[in-house]
Amino acid sequence: MTAVRGPASAPTAPLEPAARRRLGAEVLIVLGLSIGQSAVYAAVRLVAIATQGPVSAATATLNASQSERPYLDLTYQLLTIAFDLVPVALALFLLAEPGRSALRRIGFDGRRPLRDLGTGVVLAAVIGLPGLALYFAGRALGITAEVVASGLGAHWWTVPVLLLSAAHNAVLEEVVVVGYLLERLQRLGWSVPAVVVASSVLRGSYHLYQGYGPFVGNAVMGVVFALFYLRVRRVMPLVVAHTLLDVVAFVGYATLADELGLR
Repeated sequence: MTAVRGPASAPTAPLEPAARRRLGAEVLIVLGLSIGQSAVYAAVRLVAIATQGPVSAATATLNASQSERPYLDLTYQLLTIAFDLVPVALALFLLAEPGRSALRRIGFDGRRPLRDLGTGVVLAAVIGLPGLALYFAGRALGITAEVVASGLGAHWWTVPVLLLSAAHNAVLEEVVVVGYLLERLQRLGWSVPAVVVASSVLRGSYHLYQGYGPFVGNAVMGVVFALFYLRVRRVMPLVVAHTLLDVVAFVGYATLADELGLR
């Protein structure tokens, strides 16, 4: 694992202690405003579930409705998606350097659309099928909550919002948890195994509200995605893969749940 080195991982001068502390504080602030906050809430939610009864008896609803009034619900959904992306803008702003684009630095651009799309499709297939099997195994073992992928009603805007939600999840998680976090931890002098573990455990942690199984599954996904990024220094294929996975889950559930007796 220590041999992994991406094309943008040229050696840099060690940080002075004051700069190291400042950069460490920056990482904590960015995570506290975004994924780190979600991880803490997810852990507390799991404790609440586990101390109340079997984890398998709990339900985790994604894309929950926020109002009984359809157009007000739509407004809330769009606002949530928009404001959730502010930490992404912050992370990109902080990664930018004079003469060096943050988008190009982490490969969040359109320079290689066909290659990124093809790689993303392959990654989605590699992650998606084992992930689905792990979900059903977790349900059978009683360590995974029932996941309701869409709690939205049947409106004209339901599928478009679910598509936006899938893309929003992908951008938020891959830019912050992979691109930003790995760049910053390596700048702080962390080893490759350490940054891979940190990113993957964080990814698993904010899925704890779904149970122990999703924590393991997403942590494994985090290892794959982190190693991929360290090899090629591009998050765009990861964004494509994550978007595809969520689109299948969200839209598939919304359109097939009634036929399959899932709700």
